[in-house]
Amino acid sequence: MKMFITVILTASLFLGFAMPSADVITVKGSDTMVILAQRWAEIYMAKHPGVTIQVTGGGSGVGISALINGTTDICIASRPMKQSEINKLKARFNVLGVEIKTAKDGLSIYVNESSPVREVSIDQLKKIYTGEITNWRDVGGPDAKIIIYGRENSSGTYVYFKDNVLDGADFSPMTQTMPGTAAVVNAVAKDKLGIGYGGAAYGKGIRYANVKKDAKSPAYEPTEENIKNGNYPIARYLYMYTRNRPTGALKSFVDWILSAEGQQVVTKVGYFPVR
Repeated sequence: MKMFITVILTASLFLGFAMPSADVITVKGSDTMVILAQRWAEIYMAKHPGVTIQVTGGGSGVGISALINGTTDICIASRPMKQSEINKLKARFNVLGVEIKTAKDGLSIYVNESSPVREVSIDQLKKIYTGEITNWRDVGGPDAKIIIYGRENSSGTYVYFKDNVLDGADFSPMTQTMPGTAAVVNAVAKDKLGIGYGGAAYGKGIRYANVKKDAKSPAYEPTEENIKNGNYPIARYLYMYTRNRPTGALKSFVDWILSAEGQQVVTKVGYFPVR
């Protein structure tokens, strides 16, 4: 069989056209994870020329919907699947899905590089993003209005932040919704009065504000050590979901991601190894 495939591939190249890849893996979802998934795909395809991996973003919710609809092999998500989503997957395919923890992230608080604010508590973040605190002076900054940036509601980062920082409360209507983490970073980098949130790997052109659990606790930055030892208060896992237990080319790709080599990519991109 291998000889037959080799002959066809050789003939196709000679005739001037390319045969389709033997294995195509589709990956869709989290904008937080898309740069990591793209890097995994690039390196893996270079080592496995017979595999094509197609990576697109759109948000964790979009990726989960694609998994439920059967239009992606892998969903990348920066939050766990909800029970309601698992129920839909079961109704469609009679499976519960497979959750794979692939990396860790410190959900980071972005401020402008010129901002004097060095740290914030979870409670202060909640009050800022629900509209109770609107002036930087209330959190150690200048007497000026806080401009808040956030993500769209299809984002896993949006859901995680709402559940774990806002305790389920609604975002202030003054929150400027951005289409991706890179857009949040870009907005805060240009806005001296801005604040935003997102993955640790996107921290270019801004500064992280250290985060403390409460007013009496020390503040920590989102480093690998602080996330590993549990000091950073808003750390999270980054996930892959498949409908069934991976087999064949899909299993080989996932196994590589969880290997030492795949986890080195996690570190190089700016996130943290899962183990």
